[in-house]
Amino acid sequence: MIVRRIALAAGGTGGHVFPGLSLAEALVGRGHVVHVLTDTRGTTFHDTIGKTCTVHKVRAASPSQSGPAAKLGAIVQLSLGVLDARGILKRNRIDGVVGFGGYPSVPAVIAGSIGRLPTILHEQNAVLGRANRWLLNRATAIATSFEHTAGLSHTDIKVARTGNPVRASIAARRNVAYGPFGRESEFHLCVFGGSLGAEVFSNTVPAAIASLDKDLRARLVITQQCRPEDLEQAESFYRNIDQAATIQTFFNDIPEKLAAAQLVVARAGASTVAELGVIGRPAILVPYSHAMDDHQSRNAEALEAAGAAWCMSEDRLSADLLATRLRTLMEDPHKLATAARSAWDFGIPDAAERLADFVLEHLAERAVFKNPSEVEKISRGANRTSERRALA
Repeated sequence: MIVRRIALAAGGTGGHVFPGLSLAEALVGRGHVVHVLTDTRGTTFHDTIGKTCTVHKVRAASPSQSGPAAKLGAIVQLSLGVLDARGILKRNRIDGVVGFGGYPSVPAVIAGSIGRLPTILHEQNAVLGRANRWLLNRATAIATSFEHTAGLSHTDIKVARTGNPVRASIAARRNVAYGPFGRESEFHLCVFGGSLGAEVFSNTVPAAIASLDKDLRARLVITQQCRPEDLEQAESFYRNIDQAATIQTFFNDIPEKLAAAQLVVARAGASTVAELGVIGRPAILVPYSHAMDDHQSRNAEALEAAGAAWCMSEDRLSADLLATRLRTLMEDPHKLATAARSAWDFGIPDAAERLADFVLEHLAERAVFKNPSEVEKISRGANRTSERRALA
């Protein structure tokens, strides 16, 4: 087997890090050598794949900061990061670079471009992110997560939809059945507000639950994530209306909670949308109104268009509107089951393997390999991987 040395560039939030982790695992599982270039926040890489991949820290910062001094400082840090990355790529004889968006990926992708290496971008959202927009002219290919990605209509580079890789613990619950449940059975409602919770959910969801009829409330099994500063208030509200609920600032078993849910109330970050699709759970999505380029609204709209979710604007969200939606769905098991199936159809559980195929095939197409016959070997290997997944 031909072993390739591939650099992955990701850092910052989990939405960029988790797909990088998944691709690293897929490539290492095929016997390739992976180097990870990340920023000071990318400690997740050390904790999870430090034994199988080499992790490098490069300097990076966001030029979107306010104030000319901060912007100038960020540009200096990014420039120094490019120097860091160029040295890492040369010393380790890297064959190609994969960037996962966010400014921590910028130095490695620019360094790869300067070194004339194949540079592949991965976009997790339905809107091309600022860093990826900035890097698009330097990239040789881009992998997307959604069928349509805003900001990508005019490009000459290779584009393929691979999906957004999810954690193995999520993919493992792909075939957990939804339901069955009836009008009188327990109804598991999960409320997640992203990695740090969401104030709007802490205030609005308990009030919406309070306005439901007693027979509906009696069925509810509520799991809700809250910000630390909202925890006491939410617990007190539920206690005052005599409503049982499991409320925490963080859950270690989110895959298990999602699989048990009949309905999810959540933000519409890329990872959340991908996970809902892989497990196949219907959701009420409330996009974060201050998300960059309003990308969460585009994510939510894509899932809603697939018949798998209901999108509610944060600006217009109220306890009454949410209660009406909850009441309607709890009284219509067929509608929820149909949405769950649509979510399942929307999901791409093998996105990490698809992305690995795309990366390796693109390296071959860009004539990285000195022996032309290696292109055919890579293609045959990718085809065998696809066949195994189809038979699984």
